[in-house]
Amino acid sequence: MGLRRCEAGPRTGSWLRGHPRGRDLVAFHAREEHLRVPRQHLEDVDGELLGLRSFISNARRRATKLSPERHDALTALGMRW
Repeated sequence: MGLRRCEAGPRTGSWLRGHPRGRDLVAFHAREEHLRVPRQHLEDVDGELLGLRSFISNARRRATKLSPERHDALTALGMRW
């Protein structure tokens, strides 16, 4: 099974592009071409270091409670559930 490159386009949904951590996640994916964020990774956002991994962990934990739009947007970006 090969990995496919996911683009941040219309399928990622307006929610993901409009959410502050969502934008950071899209930027991380564009730069790294994956969503395997290391546990201790801190993303520099306007001079503030933020833990992007917690956003991913929270989304996974709440997967069944996410709206279909949010779930589809993260899946389109390459989220591993």
